Amino acid sequence: MGYGDFVLMRDLNFTIYHGDIFIIMGGSGCGKSTMMTILIGLKSPAKGRVLYDDTDFWAADQQTREQIIRRGGVMYQSGALWSSMTLGENIALPLEIYTNLSTAEVDEVVELKLELVGLAGFKDFYPSEISGGMQKRAGIARAMALDPEILFFDEPSAGLDPVSARRLDDMIIELSESMGTTMVVVTHELASIFAIGTNSVFLDVSKRTMTATGNPNKLLAESHDPTLHMFLTRGETLEK
Repeated sequence: MGYGDFVLMRDLNFTIYHGDIFIIMGGSGCGKSTMMTILIGLKSPAKGRVLYDDTDFWAADQQTREQIIRRGGVMYQSGALWSSMTLGENIALPLEIYTNLSTAEVDEVVELKLELVGLAGFKDFYPSEISGGMQKRAGIARAMALDPEILFFDEPSAGLDPVSARRLDDMIIELSESMGTTMVVVTHELASIFAIGTNSVFLDVSKRTMTATGNPNKLLAESHDPTLHMFLTRGETLEK
């Protein structure tokens, strides 16, 4: 991953499996968000391939890339809801653009998605009328509108109090288990990493490469890499 002649990260090689809650983790400036923009098709890697099953995304034609992108949904850090639209209108927008559903069918899907994220009855509310945690959940509902196979989250717990963050983590686990959706989560929140992560990659900003991949809890228990251990413990010494 790079910008012009500047190499941000090199020698990255990891696998996200179907059904994973995959954590992209590392310190500030390591390239977590850049990695996500590459995975969702907004930025090409400076070198290398991104494979969706057996398809090389960046070597594929435009139509194939668009088909792959349609398999994913994205929840941005800020929620990125349209402030002039109600929650229902926000969720309905991708359905109106990319499907041939009738108005009644769109309304039915909107109600279902809001119910899935615990926002039943909030269809006619504007983003400014609900809390930050509820805005995050509404963002997830919109990301799920087209029933994606993969959901991408950019710092989902950012700006939330601990209780709201835990509720959001619980919801991500619940959605993963009930729908079998693969989740890719950019986060530096330790509580979230250990609570929801089934797989991960650690980006070491000092070495400009990845130094570990696997279940975060297993990495904490088994890794002897001091930088990874420092990140996963925030510098606290763990007694064996």
